[in-house]
Amino acid sequence: MLKLALVFFLVSLVAGFFGFTNIAAGTATIAKWLFVIAIIIFVIFLVLGLMAGEVLF
Repeated sequence: MLKLALVFFLVSLVAGFFGFTNIAAGTATIAKWLFVIAIIIFVIFLVLGLMAGEVLF
């Protein structure tokens, strides 16, 4: 998920450099959403892992 966010971010930078502002804005928005989703999934798994660790000990 983070890899896709990075790819979309790089596409956004290249498109912005060449003047394709609509494409740059769209890919930047997709990159932001993918990054937010990846962080949310990370936090969920972190909490679940901590809760599972407490059960084991």
